[in-house]
Amino acid sequence: MTKKNKTFIALALVTSLFFIWGFALNLNPILIKHLKKACQLSNFQSSLVDSASYTAYFLLAIPAARFMKRFGYKGGIILGLLLFSLGAILFYPASIVRSYPFFLAALFVLFSGAAFLETAANPYITCLGDPETSTQRINFSQSFNGLAASLAPLAGGIFILSGKDFTKEQYAKMSPQQLDAYLTGEASAVQIPYLLIGLVVLVVVYLIYKAHLPEIHEEDVEPAGEKKKSLATQIISLLAIRQVRTGVIAQFFYVGAQAGIWGFFIQLCGKVAGLGEKPASFYLTIGTFCFMLGRFSGSYLMKFINPVKLLATYAAINVFLVMLAVVLHGKLPVYALISSSFFMSIMFPTIFSLSVRGLGSRTKLGSSLVIMAIFGGAVLPPVMGRVFDLTNIQYAYLVPIVSFLYIFYFAYKNLKVKKVAMVVAH
Repeated sequence: MTKKNKTFIALALVTSLFFIWGFALNLNPILIKHLKKACQLSNFQSSLVDSASYTAYFLLAIPAARFMKRFGYKGGIILGLLLFSLGAILFYPASIVRSYPFFLAALFVLFSGAAFLETAANPYITCLGDPETSTQRINFSQSFNGLAASLAPLAGGIFILSGKDFTKEQYAKMSPQQLDAYLTGEASAVQIPYLLIGLVVLVVVYLIYKAHLPEIHEEDVEPAGEKKKSLATQIISLLAIRQVRTGVIAQFFYVGAQAGIWGFFIQLCGKVAGLGEKPASFYLTIGTFCFMLGRFSGSYLMKFINPVKLLATYAAINVFLVMLAVVLHGKLPVYALISSSFFMSIMFPTIFSLSVRGLGSRTKLGSSLVIMAIFGGAVLPPVMGRVFDLTNIQYAYLVPIVSFLYIFYFAYKNLKVKKVAMVVAH
């Protein structure tokens, strides 16, 4: 096999990782609605689906990087896939005992694996081939992440959601045996889909294990003075830099807003527009498809428009759109949130790139801090869930408005930046 063919196979296998973690992460809005019903949860409790997922990313980002520094990208990818597969397979016993903590533990394991995959895939793709075409490779691979984001809600709506959603009064009229049978049936709906995900990922593990993945040896360009500093000292030093500090906060708010908007979307469709959960999942699919279109069109527009100005404009538009979702009724809030997905599309890579620009030898650690800011996805959805429990679903969407206002502030403070090179997306 020629070197070119080996590189192509490696590129194809690593690109599949973008699809794998993108698909799992974008099943969360389906799970939030489904487990709320199957485990009889409050809105706050159901939002912990996102908390378990994003906390794993937060806790595993730096350990994953350190593991790969010692054992290489291939070792990190294989470990990540094994954890991912184990987490997916654990959904089967979790559904049998119908234990919500068990489901959360399975999600934590699954997304611990995803943290390894994401930590490895972005830098590995950039190094896998001609340096001059690294940006094209990363954008191509990330398009599969966008494809997965579009397909996951559609698949979840078809294969997981039952379309049966009863009121409190209807639940009260059920006998204990009827209620138990209904809830058991709902919980079991995740068994086959997640078991298949786990088995497919095991096949990918085998293919990657057998494949020749070129090992990438990155130069350690950290100055001797930095090496002598403790990790805590280096982090404090980085956070003292305004662009890093405000960028971490902006990324925290962005990921929290995206997770919350999509996580409660199906419930908003039901409460405000009177849509069943299956039709609502199709509307969510339209939203995630708009997100993918926004990613592609945004990349094109940035050739002609300053990315910082585009970020500020998109943030301002989303403040307006989400406010419409708060005050309007019927299907108009649904359409407003679908539209907001388009304008969220460029935010993660733009905020990331603005935050780490010009850090030189400290770029790796700075990047880790910005990636860890996706912890916002673990924090803001529960805040929305609590507001939902105390008031109503529309008031809960005031939380993302605060997020987009801060992102606008971040962009406004960076308007002097004329050129931004973007190679990372989530």
